[in-house]
Amino acid sequence: MMNRRHALKTLALGATAAAFDLAARGAAPATAQPAAGPAAASPPAGPFTLAPLPYAPDALEPHLDAETMRIHHGKHHAAYVANLNKAVAGRRDLETRTLEDLLRGLDALPEDVRTAVRNHGGGHHNHTLLWTSLAKTGARAPSGELAKAVDAAFGGFGAFQEKFSAAAMSVFGSGWAWLVRDAKGALAIRALPNQDSPLTSGAVPLLGIDVWEHAYYLKFQNRRAEYVAEFAKVVDWDVVSARFRDAAKG
Repeated sequence: MMNRRHALKTLALGATAAAFDLAARGAAPATAQPAAGPAAASPPAGPFTLAPLPYAPDALEPHLDAETMRIHHGKHHAAYVANLNKAVAGRRDLETRTLEDLLRGLDALPEDVRTAVRNHGGGHHNHTLLWTSLAKTGARAPSGELAKAVDAAFGGFGAFQEKFSAAAMSVFGSGWAWLVRDAKGALAIRALPNQDSPLTSGAVPLLGIDVWEHAYYLKFQNRRAEYVAEFAKVVDWDVVSARFRDAAKG
């Protein structure tokens, strides 16, 4: 999870959950290399922490460039964590809850903190999920139950890729495109603005692509379609398939 006191319950179990839990707690997996360079941020003080990238910043080259990864993680993600900690500081009822719980119960949060949790909490959760979704090597297509579900929901993996890319291109301004398991257990593609989390609507996020300009502008400038195509080449579908399998278990 993203709180020091609890363990992740939703995004993954087994090996997948262990890796995500380490990321959320601010600890690197045994094989991880921390983000290097002056852009890397120190873990901010508070109940929520920034983990190092689970690979070297240049690990996804030539598809996603090292400098963007350093800035995206060490500056942008770090800022979400720091601002989330500021928002909950001194509020024991919020500091001791998991981030997943806060995002699922967003509408019930006190009004004076709701927007901060939505923006900064969503940013922290979304990015922690993002880093653990990517790898230079790994399955290039879904497997097991997720493969069957993708075929049933979208008519095949190729059709899913087209729809997912279209959703990423449809975001006006800043936001994300998501593959989710909705509250009824069905797969769906959603385009959400800013740092809104699928958790808030009762869905389980399986894969998200960040289409804020800071995620791609250094390398791709205004060529979002090229970035979306390159992103697809480094998705680790073993991880996404495991998330779906574990979400189906409850």
